Amino acid sequence: MSDQVDEILLEAEEKMEKAVEVAREDFATIRTGRANPAMFAKVMVDYYGTMTPVNQLASFQSPEARMMIVTPYDKGSLAAIEKAIRDSDLGVNPTNDGTIIRVVLPTLTEERRKEYIKVARTKAEDARIAIRNIRRHAKDSLDKLLKDHEVGEDEVKRAEKHLEDVTHKTVEHVDDILKHKEAELLEV
Repeated sequence: MSDQVDEILLEAEEKMEKAVEVAREDFATIRTGRANPAMFAKVMVDYYGTMTPVNQLASFQSPEARMMIVTPYDKGSLAAIEKAIRDSDLGVNPTNDGTIIRVVLPTLTEERRKEYIKVARTKAEDARIAIRNIRRHAKDSLDKLLKDHEVGEDEVKRAEKHLEDVTHKTVEHVDDILKHKEAELLEV
């Protein structure tokens, strides 16, 4: 295959992998019954006027399955971190003892589990759409090469077949991650 075709396919594969990585990160922020530092990844704290991710301001320990201990690096940020966690969409009520913040996760109700599964499915669909958009963009680039007579029709057909295979495998990967997350959410 020509260098141009290889470049288009490589770029598409890299972007698809990135879409899977984003989906994996999004799934990690969806709360399950277990305490996990990743669920705090999207919590932003107003730290002296700058919105900062909480994981840059504190360390996390999970002494029990449903409890997270948040230890701020700067004791002055304790109240701001507590407020950010309380105001987040985690549905928790943190308490602080002046040094650390305890976050006890309530057991998930069946209704809440179903809501989280819907959120996970939406995030998976967003990833699939991103992957299909990457495929379409790569296919358009291949068609342009063909139209400009820079590569032959056979080469473009082979490249499109490869692109389809990669797209299919990547979408399957997202589906597997979703299946795992759904199983995690349904686990009582």
